[in-house]
Amino acid sequence: MPFYVYAKDQPDVADQLMEWCEEHWSYMDRFDDRLILRGPTVSDDGEEHTGSVHVVDLADRAAAERFAREEPFWKAGLYRDLTVVEAEVLLSREPEADVPYTLVTAQWPLSAGAPGDVEPRGLSGAETDSRLIFVAALVDDGGTGTTGVVAAVRALPDEARDLVRPFAERLAGGRSAALTAQRWERGGRN
Repeated sequence: MPFYVYAKDQPDVADQLMEWCEEHWSYMDRFDDRLILRGPTVSDDGEEHTGSVHVVDLADRAAAERFAREEPFWKAGLYRDLTVVEAEVLLSREPEADVPYTLVTAQWPLSAGAPGDVEPRGLSGAETDSRLIFVAALVDDGGTGTTGVVAAVRALPDEARDLVRPFAERLAGGRSAALTAQRWERGGRN
């Protein structure tokens, strides 16, 4: 089952990240056939690493937690926050290299019986927009209720947020979804 794993950097760790980069990549190589999406979040100007995103297909929550906590950057204390949430992948396309992307996310509390929790999850035609390269509904551990969304969009933050908002609010059961948008880059050795 896929899990969305996001780790936010500690302040001022750029040099240390570079020192641990090969260990990080070697660790990720072990999961290469299970990584659905991966790459760093970066500052608005694209110059500074701010976090790390992985959507990885693993057996269960315990395996996802292990994946996150055994990652070399985490073990070295270079991350300050860690998010691990089960994800239902709704759309996944191969991102292009050297193209600006934005990662749009939102999380909301699960509320029993909300329309977004009982209707089938989907994008309602948004999948035809080629700017969307990845979309996943974040779900509770039983996979029954939607608790958020994560999307990678070939657009700058404001445009990306506007593109994701309609289906995020549908997944949220018609409630307003507070979306965050940050620059993201395709990761990996290639």
